[in-house]
Amino acid sequence: MEERVDGRPLLAVLVTLCVTVTAAYGVLYYAFTVLQPQIVDATGWSAAAITTAFSAGTLVGAVAGIPVGRVIQRFGPRWVMAGASLLGALSLLVVAAAPSYWVFALGWLLVGLSTAGTFYPPAFAALTHWFGTRRVDAITTLTLAGGFASTIFAPLTDALAGWVEWRWTYVILAGAFVVLTFVPSIVVLDLAWEPTAPKEDGRPVRDRDVLRSSRFVLLTLAGTLVSMAVFASIVHLVPFLVEHGLSATTAAWALGLSGAGQVAGRAFYPMLARRFGVRARMIGGVLWFAASIALLPLLPAVGWVMIVASVLTGTARGLYTLIAATVVSDVWGPERYAALNGVYSAPAGVAGALAPAVGAALATVLGGYDALYWVLAGIVLVAALLAGVALGSFGRR
Repeated sequence: MEERVDGRPLLAVLVTLCVTVTAAYGVLYYAFTVLQPQIVDATGWSAAAITTAFSAGTLVGAVAGIPVGRVIQRFGPRWVMAGASLLGALSLLVVAAAPSYWVFALGWLLVGLSTAGTFYPPAFAALTHWFGTRRVDAITTLTLAGGFASTIFAPLTDALAGWVEWRWTYVILAGAFVVLTFVPSIVVLDLAWEPTAPKEDGRPVRDRDVLRSSRFVLLTLAGTLVSMAVFASIVHLVPFLVEHGLSATTAAWALGLSGAGQVAGRAFYPMLARRFGVRARMIGGVLWFAASIALLPLLPAVGWVMIVASVLTGTARGLYTLIAATVVSDVWGPERYAALNGVYSAPAGVAGALAPAVGAALATVLGGYDALYWVLAGIVLVAALLAGVALGSFGRR
């Protein structure tokens, strides 16, 4: 990518965002999954209480994405992402030094707030604004890089935890986080940011007019339902497979390889974007995901069969990641992306945070994971219907 903005090659911007976002997910999200058992053992706090604090932070981050998107829309991502990076590092120090559970929980609320400016949505906004017609390729590259966050930081965190206790592990990660996110954001993301006012029939269109439109409401509801199904299906895949008679090891392999499927789905997306309109991509991608999770309970409990099916499900999830990342700019244009996408992403983020608990409750009430996956498939079908109504004849080709 040879284009330049303010004399700076866009490749440098893309590389920077790949590094910062990967580090954000690795340090602020995946490190917790590795350190949780050690935190429980060292503090005596229950696993449920610790996970609740972490999940509460996730909810805060989802809701905070709305005002963060508006700020980025007006001023650009540089200081937002830099400030959020610094907040994330300081928040981890609060978590590490917490003398009580309530200070620990406060630390995670602050961590969640920082994710609103360091995870995918603000980076998507930056790439959408600066890359213009090449935004799909740029966003795809970012998500491919971000997909390696757990691959890099899970073993790194485990190695640190084997050397020092969990508190010092977070201190070290906080220092690395400043270097990997705050510094690059300040140095590289200093490009011109000139928001434009989209017009219709020569008149400016306000964001509130879009937000109140039936199309936006229906698409947001559809995205929220799919997000709920995506996260619930991931979290409960291993117990579902074990319930079908697979060993815990085979189930873990299926889950891990489904992640590889996500990468494949994301890599496939630019070709679809060039050949199909937003309506066909949205409805087709959602239906593909619905079919993939509905199929799982019908398959024989054979290891390789379930692994292949899990990979196909992962492919559908990866594809939908980019569908959700680009639908706002495809329908309403890149000029208002940051503000609108902040609102579009917030309920989906809340649904993702609640999905593990909701999925567990449904599995209990329905009597097993087969019924859960069929209900999830039904929820996704409803989302496809809502998306179809919202888009109507929009983007057909």
